[in-house]
Amino acid sequence: MAVPGWERALRLVLCALGLALSVYALHVESSRERDPDYLALCDLSPSVSCSKVFTSRWGRGFGLVEDLLGKHSVFNQPNSLFGIVFYILQTLLGFSPSTLAAVTLLGTSMVSIAGSLYLAYILFFVLHDFCLVCVTTYLLNGALLLLNYKRLVCLSGSGQRRVKPKGQ
Repeated sequence: MAVPGWERALRLVLCALGLALSVYALHVESSRERDPDYLALCDLSPSVSCSKVFTSRWGRGFGLVEDLLGKHSVFNQPNSLFGIVFYILQTLLGFSPSTLAAVTLLGTSMVSIAGSLYLAYILFFVLHDFCLVCVTTYLLNGALLLLNYKRLVCLSGSGQRRVKPKGQ
């Protein structure tokens, strides 16, 4: 069964927004590292501050890589770089009609949701902050998960009804 056209359009919108937010997050983090007085557009108050979140220890390697592999590990990158790779992968694989691509899309979405839940916990219960950019990416990741699930169901044909011949 073919993937509906609206699915591609919606995927492009979601991924474009996610990519833009990830690039913005990277910009905020690098600007803040160069200038500690830098004030980002998403820094609305002391408790609503994206730069506070992006420059925290959890803003790189999800706060895990440094402890496991060291501060200078190639994997200890800003979370926004992982987001950029994720949204590009979601966009590119979204053009493939294969079931393998759909499984990969769903799998990477599940990983992104796990990361989003982990980072949301850190955001609210450890940092006691509200980050508009972060929460928006969590919502985008949730929408992509639903879209990828629907895509896999559509491509695997399990969404089709089986018609029984008369007499059975």
